[in-house]
Amino acid sequence: MSVPTPKITTAQRMPIALTQKEATSVCLIIGLVARTGTGVAIGLLILVAIGIWTWQKLQKLKERKRKEKCFKRNGGLLLQQQISSTRGSVLLELTLFKIEELEKATDKFSESRVLGKGGHGTVYKGMLSDGRIVAVKKANIIDDGAQVGQFINEVCILSQINHRHIVKLFGCCLESQVPLLVYEYISNGTLSQHLHDKRNNSTFSWENRIRIAAEVAGALAYLHSYASTAIFHRDIKSSNILLDESYRAVISDFGLSRSVSIDKTHLTTLVGGTFGYLDPGYFRSGKLNDKSDVYAFGVVLAEILTGEQAVSSKDDQGLALRFRSAVKDDCWFEILDKVVVYEGGKEEIHAIAKLAKRCLKINAKKRPGMKEVAAELEQVRKTKKAAGPGHGHEEEERKEGGGDEENFWDKNGSRSQDCYSLGIDSEQDTDRLLPISG
Repeated sequence: MSVPTPKITTAQRMPIALTQKEATSVCLIIGLVARTGTGVAIGLLILVAIGIWTWQKLQKLKERKRKEKCFKRNGGLLLQQQISSTRGSVLLELTLFKIEELEKATDKFSESRVLGKGGHGTVYKGMLSDGRIVAVKKANIIDDGAQVGQFINEVCILSQINHRHIVKLFGCCLESQVPLLVYEYISNGTLSQHLHDKRNNSTFSWENRIRIAAEVAGALAYLHSYASTAIFHRDIKSSNILLDESYRAVISDFGLSRSVSIDKTHLTTLVGGTFGYLDPGYFRSGKLNDKSDVYAFGVVLAEILTGEQAVSSKDDQGLALRFRSAVKDDCWFEILDKVVVYEGGKEEIHAIAKLAKRCLKINAKKRPGMKEVAAELEQVRKTKKAAGPGHGHEEEERKEGGGDEENFWDKNGSRSQDCYSLGIDSEQDTDRLLPISG
């Protein structure tokens, strides 16, 4: 019987003894491997950091080029030329806002900040970093040079005007996809809203109406006669007259405005303006002058007196023609707004109605200038103040014990159908024509 050879397991094997030299070599190898791994890790981290830094640089460069492209497309170079050419004139400080500041001010142009929308853009309410409340007008997508010119034109004109009844422009932003204008915030809507919104109409007093008319007339007289260069607004209408919390009137929207040198009496332009307010002579000839604004203001006066819109879907004649015809046929009391009847004195209403008719003359030479219009309206206000409160027609009727509306109309004019179906008079109007945009 053979005796099996015993097996020696790994655990039972004797450890291998290393010499001092061999042990040192092993340690060196381990250290080298460790260092190499750490070096590779550090190298990778450095490469990642360089990659991130390079990407950020490229993004900033890309963003800068995008902003430069927007600046040029939005008329920045043209604006710089305009500013440099007006050095030495009364050019007010104009701020070029960063898009980031306006995004922060308007909560990234949130729908909750929208004040209004129109054909030319959207207006947002915002707060600047210095606490100023502003209205930021974001233009619609610009696709032609005419729109750029209109935008730059408004900036250049408003930057040179400082008048309490003309909207103040704080600055603009040209580095966004579309140009942005930053105005003072006027809080109480437009004259159009107060005249034509029935919820506001009943509380919009006669005193406010004639004061607003006088303020707008004074501002237009300033633009025509007292500014460093004469300025024709070209788009006066009730929706471009803003009202603050005290119902102070402020003229806005100077996109279609034109400056004219002292030695010129008119400009020949492509016809621009709003249907219902267009001067018929300007429409036919393309020759713009101060009397074109006078005509548009006459339409606003007619709106103030009647509470009616310049153009209505129910009336294809237009307010200008209908008002002129009513005054001519001496049945203009028929179309007065009830608030005007209740609160206004007969003489002052008659004076303003006659003034409105003169402003609406087809022959521009027969229209008064805005200085004369402003002076007449101020005189009406002084007369009203001297007469004191409680002198309106309705007040007189109530004192006599017959304050119903029907009695008033019976005394001041018949309700003849002729006054409501008036034809075109000898002074042919153009209110039937299609709207024209500038």
